[in-house]
Order: sequence, then C-alpha cells, then structure tokens
Amino acid sequence: MAAAPAPGTAAGDLAVPVGRSVRVKVPGTSANLGPGFDTLGLALALYDELTVTVRAQPGVHVEVHGVGEGEVPTDESNLVARSIAHAFKAAGVALPGLELVASNAIPHGRGLGSSGAAIVAGIVAAKGLLEGIAELGPDRLLALATDLEGHPDNVAPALFGGLTIAWMSDTGPSHKKLIVHRGVSPLVFVPDHVMSTALARSLQPQSVPHEDAVFNVSRSALLVAALVQSPELLLAATEDKLHQNYRATAMPETHRLISELRASGFPAVVSGAGPSILVLCSDPAQRLAATQLVADHAETSWQPLMLAVDFLGATVHRVDGTP
Repeated sequence: MAAAPAPGTAAGDLAVPVGRSVRVKVPGTSANLGPGFDTLGLALALYDELTVTVRAQPGVHVEVHGVGEGEVPTDESNLVARSIAHAFKAAGVALPGLELVASNAIPHGRGLGSSGAAIVAGIVAAKGLLEGIAELGPDRLLALATDLEGHPDNVAPALFGGLTIAWMSDTGPSHKKLIVHRGVSPLVFVPDHVMSTALARSLQPQSVPHEDAVFNVSRSALLVAALVQSPELLLAATEDKLHQNYRATAMPETHRLISELRASGFPAVVSGAGPSILVLCSDPAQRLAATQLVADHAETSWQPLMLAVDFLGATVHRVDGTP
C-alpha cells in the first residue's frame, strides 16, 4: 500500500526539487535485553548521522565517514540508499538523483543495531525529502523498516527511542514505547571481533522446553517493570533461558564475561546478536565497578561505552535554505 500524497496533490504529479537536503540522526540500539528475545529493544545515545541532498544527476553517490568508511558500498547498493529507494517506491514517487554523506559511530557487526540504524536512516530521510509530496506516518515508517530488516525489535527503538515492545500481527508490525527509569545507566562493552546475526540465529533451536518458555515469559514481564519502575530488580529480570546459552559457543569470551559480571551482581546480557555485552546498571557508579571487572578479566580488548538511553529516536530536519 502506497503512502498517501499530501492533501490536494497526487504523488505521481510531483517530484522532489533539486537541492532539497535533509539531515538525519539515528540512535544505536540493543535488542533482546536478555529474556525479551525478538521483542524488547532499547535506544542508546550512540548515533549515525546522515545528510541527503537531491541532485540533478541521476543515480546515487554515498560518502561514508567513521565506521564503515572504505568498507560499505558507495552506490545504489548501499543499505541506506536501498532503504530510501524502498520508501520512495512505497510512496509512489520516482527516486531522484541523490548525494548521501554519512558519519557513522555505531559499530558494525557488534549487536548494536547498525543495520537497523542504516535502514531507519534511509526511511526517515525519505520522509523528510517527501515532505509536502507524500506522507509517511509512524506506522508506515515501522512497516517499511521491518520489510527490510525482517523483524521490528531493532528498528522500533531506532525510530521511536526509549524502550520499545515490538510485535507482529496479521496487519503488520506494531510497537509500544515506554520511558525508562532515570536510574537505569546502560554500559556497553564492544569487542574488536564481530558476530554474524545470521550465524547467531542459526544456533537458535526451533523449540525449547516448556519450563524455559515460562521462565522467559516471567522474566520479560519483570524486565519491563524493572526498566520502567524498579531498577533494583534488573539482575533477576535479565535472566534468560531462550537464546543466550545456545549461542555461547560462537562467542565464548562474551559468555564468560557475562557469567562473571552476573556472578558479581551486574545485570549483564548479550547485546542483540552479540558479541557486545550490555550491562543495565542501576546507577552510574555501578558502571565503574563493572568496567574494572571486565578490564581485570578480559583476555582480549573490549571498549567500554557509558551511554545514556536515547528518548527521541530518529530525527530528520530540512537543511536551512533548501527548497
């Protein structure tokens, strides 16, 4: 279903004017959060930024700075560019020539939602470029992003910020955004090595014991309460029997460090598909102690990132003076 054109216009009658330019900012995310497999996601104050400008020449050119520079495609096959094209097609508007300049800070292949952020950056950039031509509302943005990502648990917090509960129904993806308790202080440990999301998912069994399923249902419900209202419950709330142990063989140091952190009272989980570690500390001082523990016990290099929760999600603004 195509997006609705602006009132009084037909989308096919209008083209995005040459020179129109928008700036986009998208947060990184951590999905699952322990027990909330494929359902819960948290937006983190670690950002990819993007400027997209309509040009007279056809085709797409991408310039990348920071993470991914010299590694990701710089033409129409770039994931951000493909996401813009997907949104334009859904809106029924011809894709113009585009110049993209990306400044990336979200690590790739580390379980911090880099692909979801790229998809959301493209979808939201399209929304900004199509202002006054076609309307892409929040539900449509989520549906378009989920089309490309395959599941909504990362793209929902990247779009909307905060803590999100995402689910699929007969009508497509839906979400509920919640505001995280101010006492929650996320800490992420990022290793040098990467992890394939496809590989991580391949290690997941098709069925699990009934008691494990019940265990995770209880912990997922408790986790929402802990993040929103009662951070002191985070250690118990982040217990998981659904996916992390099955993936342990693919990232042994992640598994070992999480076990040591949890044994010392820190609510540590695999961030997304890994191999990064997310610690949902209940106060800022706890982050320092957790950082010291990892420094003392890690066998390889891990970068600690003391991050805030992002409450805004993706933002888009027209560059001043552009049509």
